[in-house]
Amino acid sequence: MTPPSSPSSSPATPAAPAPRLLLVEDDPASAAFMAAVASAQPAQVHLVANIADGESACALQAFDLLLVDANLPDGRGEHLLRLLRERGLVTAALAHTADPDPTLHARLREAGFAEVLLKPITAAALREALRRHLPGARPADWDDAAALAALGGEAAHVQALRTLFLAELPQQRQRIVHAATHADISSLRAELHRLVASCGFVGAAKLGSAVRALQESLLDAAALRAVEAAIDELLLAPAATA
Repeated sequence: MTPPSSPSSSPATPAAPAPRLLLVEDDPASAAFMAAVASAQPAQVHLVANIADGESACALQAFDLLLVDANLPDGRGEHLLRLLRERGLVTAALAHTADPDPTLHARLREAGFAEVLLKPITAAALREALRRHLPGARPADWDDAAALAALGGEAAHVQALRTLFLAELPQQRQRIVHAATHADISSLRAELHRLVASCGFVGAAKLGSAVRALQESLLDAAALRAVEAAIDELLLAPAATA
């Protein structure tokens, strides 16, 4: 006879499925690299190598994000996105290209791409781009547990440091942007080093992640914009208490 199940032992709630990413890339090396980075988010990666297969994939299943090469064997990435938009697909899309031409980048954004990623791209910069757009992949603005651990569990100390941190952020942002736009690598490294250390003490998780991505890819415009966006979000959000 099978004993009755205990009312207190309920089945575990299944984990939410990882978001689905459509990667459209015909170069095997780039495809393998991007798929590996995306899978580690985690994300379920569906890889196709051309516009025709991209259209078919979107007709058969829903995706949470599209990552599309600007130049494909059967046409341009913007053409694929326009076809999908005409069918009513509103999924966020990122373009990637090795061409630094600002005219091309502007054209891709006009076609509806949220961002244009310049290749070669570091794993850290790609991770940050995916986190900005994949559902559930973005780190929290404030990590209270990390801040309390760094400051001996004193919530009052965390709050005091966060107040000082937020007061200094606008000036830090100005110095970082100035150093980056003037290619002052030494000053940029020093500012980023100070900022990432401060992020650790106050638990500014999202900003710290963006700063580390910029440290790995100095002078990368997309990584710099991510740092600025993370700073803006902290400055506009209500003050957090640990």
